[in-house]
Amino acid sequence: MINLPLYQVDAFTETLFGGNPAAVVPVQDFPPDELMQKIATENNLSETAFVAIRGRGKFNIRWFTPASEVRLCGHATLASAHILYQAGDKKLKTMRFKTQEAGTIVVRPEGNGRYSMDFAAEVPQPIRSPKGLRGILGGLKPEAVFAGTDDILVVLKNQKQLSGLSPNFPMLEALKKYRGLIATAPGKKHDFVSRCFYPAYGIDEDPVTGSAHTLLTPLWSKRLKKKKMEARQISARGGELICEMKGKKVRLTGSAVTYLTGQMLLDSEG
Repeated sequence: MINLPLYQVDAFTETLFGGNPAAVVPVQDFPPDELMQKIATENNLSETAFVAIRGRGKFNIRWFTPASEVRLCGHATLASAHILYQAGDKKLKTMRFKTQEAGTIVVRPEGNGRYSMDFAAEVPQPIRSPKGLRGILGGLKPEAVFAGTDDILVVLKNQKQLSGLSPNFPMLEALKKYRGLIATAPGKKHDFVSRCFYPAYGIDEDPVTGSAHTLLTPLWSKRLKKKKMEARQISARGGELICEMKGKKVRLTGSAVTYLTGQMLLDSEG
């Protein structure tokens, strides 16, 4: 057993204590799955990213919540790119993160702690409201309901309605078909706003969810007839994203700030 470096980064924010905190663990090779899950549970952040360096600007990446591994995570990818870029080759124009199930994510440093990330766009599929959805939404009737690869997406009337949303988490967790719930509405100062809930993964409300915006961006681009939009996730911490349709890709741009650097003392295990 060897000790490993550990970083914590606030993603999708320009200031500490905002955005979504993620842990980043650079490794030569991925540790056993059981150990990665233990580390993520110990960190108790919405995601811990493990990143294996495979060449100049080339990496493999995996993400774990406190409860399980996930297919895709935007904010922890942003956090990983920030740590690797700041500690490495500042001449890199692109960074490529190969995932297990979500293809390759291309990240571009934009300067001043900002990065753009290209993801495959998800086309929201209109569906009928699943049984119990209004109960999950505390009695609210959504204006529209969609499904993505991972999540169910509901459109609410306005930002005030979204701000006051208090989901029934046991009912949401029982909705086994979906990873979680994305709720969205037109914004007051932004093109659109959102909140995201993942109790089945140990995260009642995620502060800022990059992966959700691969679904939200195509939805609002079509509704607003705009390619480039400003978005905010209105959790308690809150976070800002620039969302842009680039053909069949969604480009998300945001900032990141390093909060913590340290070392995990894994030699002491056992």
